[in-house]
Amino acid sequence: MRIVIAEDSVLLLQGLTRLLTDEGHEVVGYRTADELVAALGGATELPDVLVTDVRMPPSHTDEGLRAAIHLRSLHPRLPVLVLSQYVEQRYARELFAGDVRGLGYVLKDRVTDIDELLDAISRVAGNGTVIDPEVVAQIMARTTRTGLEGLTAREREVLALMAEGRSNYAIADRLVVGLPAVEKHVTSILTKLGLPPDSDDHRRVLAVLRWLEHRPNGES
Repeated sequence: MRIVIAEDSVLLLQGLTRLLTDEGHEVVGYRTADELVAALGGATELPDVLVTDVRMPPSHTDEGLRAAIHLRSLHPRLPVLVLSQYVEQRYARELFAGDVRGLGYVLKDRVTDIDELLDAISRVAGNGTVIDPEVVAQIMARTTRTGLEGLTAREREVLALMAEGRSNYAIADRLVVGLPAVEKHVTSILTKLGLPPDSDDHRRVLAVLRWLEHRPNGES
């Protein structure tokens, strides 16, 4: 097989490369997500499987997983095995939201046997699906706790008005309260929903999407 590895750790990249080469595979490695996307984004010949870490330069947060999602959007048939120490819940849910054939997510610390890893790579390359039970547990835990249950009645009212596309000024006018009170409610809503730090506009959109997806019956 032709295998592409995206891993910023030199030791792990070299170790995986030697291991897979000894098994008769052709291996190409990249140490940043940007290099990976540049190499495969416009490729006409894809590898049999991409093995990628989650946290890669420059921020060492989620670049590897986001790159994998981007490449799957460009090449839906590209098999991807995420091999990481971490479960990045938000993007993991996005990765597995569509067709899960040719996808895998395995935690490094739970790989106790080399043959286990080789089997996971082979199964994903063969259009199978391999998901560590711990990954499933964490994704489901995050999915079932929406955060909406922790909102006060007033915060739910504010969020419903946000879903209508109203600005903070418009919400203050509708509820007959001061603008600082609305801003305080919005900040509390974003915090309780556990939305990642980002631009206020982006977090606001995510809050509205959460509300529209999980609001109780009868609430508008």
